[in-house]
Amino acid sequence: MLDYIYLAGGLAILLLAGDVLVRGSVTLARSFGIPSLVIGLTIVAFGTSAPELVISLRSALDGVSGIAVGNVVGSNIANVLLVMGVPALIATTACTDKGVRKNAAFLVAVTVVFTAMCTFGEINRAMGIVLLALLGLFLFDSYREMRCHQRRCQDYQNGNEEALDDAQIAELEEFDEVPGGRLVAGALVVAGLIGLPLGGQLAIMGAVDIARDWGVTDTAIGLTVIALGTSLPELATTVMAAMRKQSAVALGNVLGSNVFNIVAILGVTAVIVPLDVPPAIMRYDIWVMMATTVLLAIFAFMRSRLRWPLGLALVAGYCLYIFFVFASGKVA
Repeated sequence: MLDYIYLAGGLAILLLAGDVLVRGSVTLARSFGIPSLVIGLTIVAFGTSAPELVISLRSALDGVSGIAVGNVVGSNIANVLLVMGVPALIATTACTDKGVRKNAAFLVAVTVVFTAMCTFGEINRAMGIVLLALLGLFLFDSYREMRCHQRRCQDYQNGNEEALDDAQIAELEEFDEVPGGRLVAGALVVAGLIGLPLGGQLAIMGAVDIARDWGVTDTAIGLTVIALGTSLPELATTVMAAMRKQSAVALGNVLGSNVFNIVAILGVTAVIVPLDVPPAIMRYDIWVMMATTVLLAIFAFMRSRLRWPLGLALVAGYCLYIFFVFASGKVA
């Protein structure tokens, strides 16, 4: 019974912490003139990926590489199929924001690099350093985009109405409607960053013990139970963003989280503790992750608008994937 309390309590804390982090991050970032897509790609994505970092690192230190690698692979699959699918059932999610194509292409590139590393059967410290270098490149590009946007905002405020397009003007003017000042927003960010690791710790304690009682292997636990649990902050974020018509934050959160999962979480973990890649992941799951990443890139390059029929198909695809994991012999 205690395991179920840990799991339920951990997931509740994850949802609450993810919510306050998003609210605080959006308010704080917009007050400094940072565009919504960059907010989603960096601040929100990093915050909602914190549970994956805590769980993967702890699992690796405990000698359970199957959970560490499976958590990242499963989370990236869940982020595309479930985290993009559920909000589309509620409101149309547009993949039309400027910069989406570039970041989708970068996600495909780092996924290819990660897949190539996995073929060696281990992600060693040298590979971890390469992943962290890619993280530095991603953050530098996001910083450059932020500075360009701030200069355009300044030009607009100085009377150059052509500096921003209609969507950017609406976003800039929308800031006045966001409640709370920078001090309140900063407190929410800190609370969210504290709550996410705490919730992740409780969730893994409960979920792993429950799954092992059911005879589930470590790899399957990482791919399903833990991956789904740690994707809940992303899911909560995208649902709220879709309801508030903030597609850039929603899509940026998914793109940024998937990039962070690979280059930051696996990069940091591998530098500290080299990771063995379970053969079961290489036979099927890594290719599902690649396929869903390419699918997300297609949405971005076609500037698609995700409506409820496509959202239903994505959610159904995730349910089918979960069924296959348990039906394909990954349960002890």
